Amino acid sequence: MKILIVTQYFWPENFRINDLAVGLKERGNEVQVLTGKPNYPSGSYYPGYNFFNKPEEDWKGIRVHRSPLITRGSGSGVKLMINYLSFAFLATLRALFLREKYDLIFVYEPSPITVGIPAVFLGKKLNIPIYFWVQDLWPESVSAAGQLNNRFVLRQLDKVTRWIYSNSRKILIQSEGFRQYILNQGVPNSKIIYYPNSTESFYNIVRPDDGIVKLVPKVPFSVMFAGNIGEAQDFESIIEAARIVKEKNPDIHFVILGNGRKKEFVVQKVNEYGLNSNFHLLGAFPVDNMPDFFACGDALLVSLKESKIFSLTIPSKVQSYLACGKPIIGALDGEGANVILQAKAGLVATASNPKGLAEIILKLYGESSQTRQEMGINARKYFEGNFERELLLDKLIRIFNEH
Repeated sequence: MKILIVTQYFWPENFRINDLAVGLKERGNEVQVLTGKPNYPSGSYYPGYNFFNKPEEDWKGIRVHRSPLITRGSGSGVKLMINYLSFAFLATLRALFLREKYDLIFVYEPSPITVGIPAVFLGKKLNIPIYFWVQDLWPESVSAAGQLNNRFVLRQLDKVTRWIYSNSRKILIQSEGFRQYILNQGVPNSKIIYYPNSTESFYNIVRPDDGIVKLVPKVPFSVMFAGNIGEAQDFESIIEAARIVKEKNPDIHFVILGNGRKKEFVVQKVNEYGLNSNFHLLGAFPVDNMPDFFACGDALLVSLKESKIFSLTIPSKVQSYLACGKPIIGALDGEGANVILQAKAGLVATASNPKGLAEIILKLYGESSQTRQEMGINARKYFEGNFERELLLDKLIRIFNEH
């Protein structure tokens, strides 16, 4: 098959679609990508890129067509909307001038939904099917994350979402929790297919690299978080839980890997609450270093703020954590919590509940090393049975061939 992937984000930005594109190519498909100029998460173009240059690139044998866009800047609501709309418009123009012929279009949508606009126009032009992989529910997810609350704009985004779905052959959902919401947007059940995220093959149980070991604080017990430090991750609750934990057991430390819009807020609160000795912000590192970092932690933390929409989501870091075979601390509701509990891979508190989060961290600390080891074994076993990379690549190719 000759497949065009449409995604606003692609290498050198770190998104799961990078590995999926490589996986599809490994299976003998010709894969090309229509994407934007890399600027996530910093908000400015990556070194070597600007609005005008590098319209075409090759990466690991994949042809990459790059559309210009206006960078996301600080990530405020207005700047993000301009970033989203600029890609939708300019990538549509770019798509209509592509001279290639494809068998299908596969759209990756971790936000924004507007990534589907160039795909629909090109799909109509070439008369080929679109498979739309939903990672975020629009428009509610953008509202829940605090980026937009204008009701008129949200209604228009809902109309755009319905139009994109209606012009897609199949809607793939990363969580079964998405199904009812999308049904309510007028999509028939027969058109919706559960297709969860996997994770890159390097996520595994490893012996950590000595260089990484030196970067991690030597503490009696560490709870490690990796990923975006943003609104959705509810760092207000994490910091409050850290305050409670420190008062009851100063041996427990929090180790944070990543950057994001809320990092300055986190730094401010850590200083204000005197948590510097127990709350360690290490910064961002390449994604392929994560398994080494995770191997240095005693538990891995995933959190989402209290929200109906977020409760329907399985955060992609859950799969990464499971793959690395460590106990998981969950501060979230719904589908993500269910996965952790079904896997018997850790402990879960309800979302936006600092006291509950502190309690389960203290409880996990009090468990025997054997119990924690069993949680890690359960995590890896559940990953292999439900989210393993090759298993899900097989499923995606079946979807393309059978539908």
